[in-house]
Amino acid sequence: MSIASQHLKEIRLLVKDHLAHREEEQLSQERERLLMQRIRDQLERENSVLIAHYYTQDAVQDLAEQTGGIVSDSLEMARFGKEHTARTLVVAGVKFMGETAKILTPEKRVLMPTLEATCSLDIGCPVDEFSEFCDQHPDRTVVVYANTSAAVKARADWVVTSSIARDVVSYLHGKGEKILFAPDRHLGDYIQKSTGADVLIWDGACIVHEEFKADGLRHLLEENPDAAVLVHPESPEAVIELADRVGSTSQIIDAAVEMANPKFIVATDQGIFHTMQKAVPGKELIIAPTAGHGATCYSCANCPWMAMNELESLAEVFDRDDNEIFVDPALGRRAMLPLQRMLDFKKSL
Repeated sequence: MSIASQHLKEIRLLVKDHLAHREEEQLSQERERLLMQRIRDQLERENSVLIAHYYTQDAVQDLAEQTGGIVSDSLEMARFGKEHTARTLVVAGVKFMGETAKILTPEKRVLMPTLEATCSLDIGCPVDEFSEFCDQHPDRTVVVYANTSAAVKARADWVVTSSIARDVVSYLHGKGEKILFAPDRHLGDYIQKSTGADVLIWDGACIVHEEFKADGLRHLLEENPDAAVLVHPESPEAVIELADRVGSTSQIIDAAVEMANPKFIVATDQGIFHTMQKAVPGKELIIAPTAGHGATCYSCANCPWMAMNELESLAEVFDRDDNEIFVDPALGRRAMLPLQRMLDFKKSL
């Protein structure tokens, strides 16, 4: 078993334990209303903006939109925070997203509802082990997914998100470069097959997307023959092969708008359904199955760390001293180089 695979095994056990002990608190409508108003007042008072990922809970997404913030994928989150005039960014997502915001805007204060919200891809790619891996292959251009720590980004030549990973690798392949890609093996495999590039892949995976099952998806398609299948490229190859469209969260939403199908089977975190349904109110959205042969369902299509961005925590975001993102300035400057390459590349498309 590889080092990364061992990390992933440990992560699954941690998540299973976390889910077993976590009690879901259902807020009353009145309590939710009061919390949301408190958060609105704080955001205005602190000259701050709320930046939320598609995978956060519905109320958090609504708040971001209602208060002049944004609900988006990680690339647009990064750009929005960099360009916004607010002096404080409140990032509702997972820790690497807060770190990315801080790297791009070191002069701003970056807060999160909790710094415990992390990512299996980030955890499964420790910088020391990854750096050693890179050192063993000095002839390769290092491309890392945004779902990594600031330290891993600083070791890279390029940072990519799922929305532009294939375009970047295709560009580098056209220049004759060989690629070292980390940390998601499914995304790396998809990129390699779709570009023909020489890609050496770190062995990591997302605990949400790796659970989608091709057998269950085939059965669901038999029951819904008029449905199109939309798949995030962090999913296993057998699931991707059944897709009508493969793309990032924002690209999945765009596909649902563009395609004429009345139904969509969606293989990504079902937190996306809140924004997606607004974009296609007359269409039916079905979550891709995580059940089937070999199923474990540690996440059941819901990231347990994204779920930690709760209204209660968000309402206290300015009152605590343990939820601010700090990145060492020298490390941040090194990580900024591959991040800026990503942003500049996106502008050129």
